[in-house]
Amino acid sequence: MMVTGDIQQKIDPAMEAGWKSALAEEFGKEYFVHLKQFLKEEKANGFQIYPPGPQIFAAFNNTPFDLVKVVILGQDPYHGPGQAHGLSFSVQDGVKPPPSLQNIFKELHNDLGLPVHAGGNLTNWAKQGVFLLNAILTVRAKSPASHQKEGWEEFTDAVIKTLSDKKEGIVFILWGKYAQSKEALIDASKQYILKAPHPSPYSADSGFFGSKPFSKTNEILKKLGKQEIDWSL
Repeated sequence: MMVTGDIQQKIDPAMEAGWKSALAEEFGKEYFVHLKQFLKEEKANGFQIYPPGPQIFAAFNNTPFDLVKVVILGQDPYHGPGQAHGLSFSVQDGVKPPPSLQNIFKELHNDLGLPVHAGGNLTNWAKQGVFLLNAILTVRAKSPASHQKEGWEEFTDAVIKTLSDKKEGIVFILWGKYAQSKEALIDASKQYILKAPHPSPYSADSGFFGSKPFSKTNEILKKLGKQEIDWSL
């Protein structure tokens, strides 16, 4: 069963089969039923929701469950027009990278010497196994954090724990206090955790710059005998 229309999700959401199987127990839980109803009401009340309905689960569909090697955890989708498309920190083609993403590219340049990108679409990372997950998967236009505490956090906590429980050797990149609050969901005895301040202009100078997450991630993947990530876009 596929997505019907813009944002209404069914019990069987349009999600890659491996993810759908791994998360099957979540879709019928009370919080998920509430979340679907909440999104329907938002749409019925005339609110613009980002990302568009077919892109809500883009992180899952671009990075199949069996291919996840790296997780970069964000918090809330961008709330400006044309920005969010279901991948944390990423923006659609033709959209100027927001300040945090600009700082990510600066660190990428300092770490690996790659050019600072004019665009900000990170789909190439996702296709290589970098799971770009936001803790909250939707937002009301021009209203940051408007979909907090409606069920998404419970769902994405289950996503993180499922990855940790069912796989091993994943590199979890946790930028900032919010992402690092999810560390308790990760089994550090079989996963790898890289932590640094958030790339926001308010905190990037306090340790994000110089943290070298991209080269460190590739060092871990190489040690595990996995294909390294080509971080260029």
